[in-house]
Amino acid sequence: MSFETGLPKAELHVHHVGSASMRTVAELAERHAGTTTVPTDPDGLADFFTFTDFGHFIEVYLSVVDLLRTPEDLWTLTHDVARDLAAQNVRYVELTCTPYTSIAVGISAEAYCEALEDARRRAEADFGVTMRWIFDIPGESGLPAADVTLDTALRLQPDGLVGFGLGGPEIGVPRPQFKPHFDQARAAGLHSLPHAGESTGPQTIWDSLEALGAERIGHGIAAAQDPALMAYLAEHQIPLEISPTSNVRTRSVASLAEHPLPALVAAGVPVSINSDDPPMFGTTLSQEYEVARDLLGLDDAGVAELARAAVRHSYAPDAVRTRLLAEIDAYTGS
Repeated sequence: MSFETGLPKAELHVHHVGSASMRTVAELAERHAGTTTVPTDPDGLADFFTFTDFGHFIEVYLSVVDLLRTPEDLWTLTHDVARDLAAQNVRYVELTCTPYTSIAVGISAEAYCEALEDARRRAEADFGVTMRWIFDIPGESGLPAADVTLDTALRLQPDGLVGFGLGGPEIGVPRPQFKPHFDQARAAGLHSLPHAGESTGPQTIWDSLEALGAERIGHGIAAAQDPALMAYLAEHQIPLEISPTSNVRTRSVASLAEHPLPALVAAGVPVSINSDDPPMFGTTLSQEYEVARDLLGLDDAGVAELARAAVRHSYAPDAVRTRLLAEIDAYTGS
């Protein structure tokens, strides 16, 4: 077992559907055989998950979303995600979930939240993984999706819900249009956690900070193009959720060698290391820590400090945060 795999970890930027393992996707595709284009064999799935650009990634992602047609499908996915995280010593996860896509196919908001919450409780008992939710707006679906997402979050208020997000394509989806939704979510005590600056430039990040009150930024790698923005993020200690392999696989960055993580860290920008959509990108959180080690030239102590940073940037309950930091210290002998 590598140091990174054994290291107790928190994951802050990982998508519910995007966490579906090949095994889970194949099971769901078989469950809905004849009504989906998603392959059920491993070789076919590997080819299916080879992306030509960000738009193609979204197209494939939505094909997997289409496999979630019942509350039982949602429960299966959620419980499987926890099992896969536990296998690499992830102790705490903030899972980005998109209620709108399930509600749009006929699953009620109530059934959606009930399936997630039941799977969350079972997963904690079965695997020792503490799960929390970030409900995100699929930006490509516009204001109607934002309305549904906000209503689900505020009317039902599932126990595991900690954040309100915005995902999907950035190009052609201006962040300021969602300001009223984020204002209401923040007023209700949810944290503002939008994606920005992945496939667009620094202005998307500025818009998220100024219009949406962002407390963390999903991806945010375009900040490296704007020294003033990096200085702002460093001064105000606003973390970026970095997923290096994802950025390469979606062609947002040309190669790992060109990834801006070192420049961001050198500028004092707080970061956490994450996996985004790990099976789709052929990675795991442990592998992303190995990538970060190489990019930043870290020793074991430096890698462990990245793990501590993720815990500190999380919205985990105090008891979970304290316990996880103690586990990291015990693992490293510090």
